[in-house]
This record gives sequence, structure tokens and C-alpha cells, in this order.
Amino acid sequence: MVEPETFTFLADLAMNNRKAWMDANRDARDDAMRNFTGIATTLYDYADRFDPFVAEAGIKPKQSYTKFFQEPRDRVGRDLYRAGVDVFANAGHPSEDFGYYLHIEPGNCYAGAALFQPSKEPLARLRQRLVDDPDGLKDILVDPEFKAAFPDGLVTRKALGTMPDGFESSDPAAPYLKMVGLGCRQDLPDALLLDDEVIDLLIDIFRAASQLVRYFD
Repeated sequence: MVEPETFTFLADLAMNNRKAWMDANRDARDDAMRNFTGIATTLYDYADRFDPFVAEAGIKPKQSYTKFFQEPRDRVGRDLYRAGVDVFANAGHPSEDFGYYLHIEPGNCYAGAALFQPSKEPLARLRQRLVDDPDGLKDILVDPEFKAAFPDGLVTRKALGTMPDGFESSDPAAPYLKMVGLGCRQDLPDALLLDDEVIDLLIDIFRAASQLVRYFD
């Protein structure tokens, strides 16, 4: 699944997050990108086992992972490049629609379903869905299969300190309305992702997450 050289490249990138270093290591970068394309292809090839809508979407694998360069609005800290990459399996657009993903980063790999970095309009739709049907979300979060796969429930990569404009702190979905994008995740050891057989585990993870994807459709 993930090639050892890909982990090596990402680890080296984390320690040398500069344009000069990236330019000097283009071959390793291109090899990693080919690996990500291959992983995305595999996820789509097996999508009929966890989500028929993804299987029928016909998304191009080369468009199904985050790029290394970080746009200024998405940048975390001072790093110019991402040292962790998300490979997606979506029926729509990864930055616009909720879907499945595999996060590849040395020492911090995980998989699940999410919309972690939505632009303004998708974020507004996500929040409105939470307000419209808080009970539907609650049913998912207490489902035994979902809880077993994702014991941390819903997580985010960025949370607001206060409620967003237009929403009330008394809303049943208030904790999630503060999340600027959200999802579920199951942590994975790096070594496990080196084995092609990990696809069976990813299918199980995505199947458990599928009801959350359907909720946000």
C-alpha cells in the first residue's frame, strides 16, 4: 500500500520544509505522488465494498490526494509544504463534500471520513445540517459499530473558541458547530500501511464511517 520510500520522503520533508530542498528532491517527490495515485486507485477499485456512490463517481485518482504545497489560507504554522497527505475516496470534491480519506504521515497515520478543510459554502452547509438534524447525528454517534471503530467520536483539525455568527450556544449541536470541518478517525500504525492487505481493514473502517457520510450528503 504505502511504499517505504514514501514514508522516508515525508519524514525528510518534515525536517527540511524548504523550497530549495523540495526542488533538489523532485524525483522522490514524484515517486511519492505516484504512490498516492496508486493508493487512490486501489480505494476506488474497492469502493463498491463500502460505498456504491463512490464506486460510481468516476473520480480521477490523480485528483484524489492533497498536494504538498500549502496555500496561505490553509497553512498551519510556517511550513510551506505538508508533510502529511490525505488520500481521498469521494463521490464529490474532497474540499466540498464529506467523504472517506486515508491520512499518511510518519507516526501519525489514520483513516475515516471527514470534511476537514471546507471552504465557506460547504462549511455553511455542514453547520446547517447539524442544526437541522441533531438527533440524526446523535443516533450515529451512539451506534455500536461506529463507536467501536471511532471511540473518539467526531474530531476536528481546527476549533473556534466561540460560537460562529448566527448560531446559539444552546443548540444541541453546539460543540460541533464550533468545529471548522469535522470527521471521524481511527489511528493506524505506519507498519500496517506497508502491507497491501491493509485494504481489508480500510474497507471495514470506511464501512463503519459510511453512515456519517450519508448523513452529510
